[in-house]
Amino acid sequence: MQEWRKGKRVAIVGAGPGGVSAALELIAQGFDVRIFEKTPEPRPLGGAVLLSTPVLAIMRKHGVDIETLGSRTRTLFCNHKGKIRADLPWNASVEAALGIPGWHYGMLRSNAFGRMMERLPKGVIFGAKQATGYSEARDDITVHFADGTSETADLLIGADGINSPIAQQAFGDPGTFHIGLRVTLAWCEDFGGIDRTVGKICHSRDVQASYFPMLHDGKPGWEWWVVERSTGEDEVIPDLKAHLKAHVATFADPIPRFADHTDFETQAFRWEIRNKPLMTTWCKGRVACVGDAVHPVSPYAAYGMGMAIEDGYFLARALSGQDLSQLSQIRSACKTYEAERVAYVNHHVGFARTLGDRFHKAPAPLAWLRDMVFDHTPLLQRLLSKDYLQDSETMSLHLKELHVT
Repeated sequence: MQEWRKGKRVAIVGAGPGGVSAALELIAQGFDVRIFEKTPEPRPLGGAVLLSTPVLAIMRKHGVDIETLGSRTRTLFCNHKGKIRADLPWNASVEAALGIPGWHYGMLRSNAFGRMMERLPKGVIFGAKQATGYSEARDDITVHFADGTSETADLLIGADGINSPIAQQAFGDPGTFHIGLRVTLAWCEDFGGIDRTVGKICHSRDVQASYFPMLHDGKPGWEWWVVERSTGEDEVIPDLKAHLKAHVATFADPIPRFADHTDFETQAFRWEIRNKPLMTTWCKGRVACVGDAVHPVSPYAAYGMGMAIEDGYFLARALSGQDLSQLSQIRSACKTYEAERVAYVNHHVGFARTLGDRFHKAPAPLAWLRDMVFDHTPLLQRLLSKDYLQDSETMSLHLKELHVT
């Protein structure tokens, strides 16, 4: 078991990417960290993921070897027939500063998360610890667990997902809601004949079908997914493969081919998408939250895991050099953390929700007009450059400690 010194004690609830990212940076700064995870052994949810270069730069700072982690790809937005509507450009200044070419990299979540976990010292993670809440005193905070045990620390980080009991106690019922969409995320081995430098996000009138090259354990493969409308009910789909193939039958090659190369027992993950209203504060007293605990992300951000990793890093960065026994110093650090993250993240989360609504919920006449505009004007290109890339590029250039030049 690691040391547990007053003024340096950080208890983290949730051993996901956000919690582990915070832990790695806090440990590097000399804090004592314990992570409490409700499952016996932490594991990533879902299959493949896209991570952007600033996220990779943070992982690199954590000591993760990123050289063979993912497959670099150029991101194109297309209609279902393959016509390009937008091309996300690479920023040469960001590439030079971070020393990482491109912007998006495809990989398995398990590979990315596994490499982060390998960087944690032994004795940091405690499994089978379901947090039920906390009690806060003037000089410390105690987190309580379902097994009747507790742990007292100086700071409590809620990194325990969309149903976080820590965030709910701190901020009240968040009003979680279903956004009317369902996603099936899948992956398969490489089967040849497809350009591995490009990934495409493609739309028909109300379905998104997308694919990207990725690496798993250093081997080439493909991640692909389908976003469709949903009522939010736990609908039983007897034959998921046939269901998805029907959705993508009219999409341009190679999208209809991926299902035939996928093992739907082990390589496909389906879930209903739920969200929370945007929050303007993520910290209260001796509690600070990261990731889905305060901002679940819809599929259109392609950014949930990455945002959580960024949150953990930014929170730890703000806490650097602070005496956590002093509530005033925690509040000052949290103020910095929120100033750097809340507006930035809310902008991206809101933009992702807007895209989801535009592509899946528009009535037929408006969907036809939308497609005409996106097919024949640069509007989507301008929206993505301004509302998605611009802030991320600015953030990347601001993080001087991650630069290689």
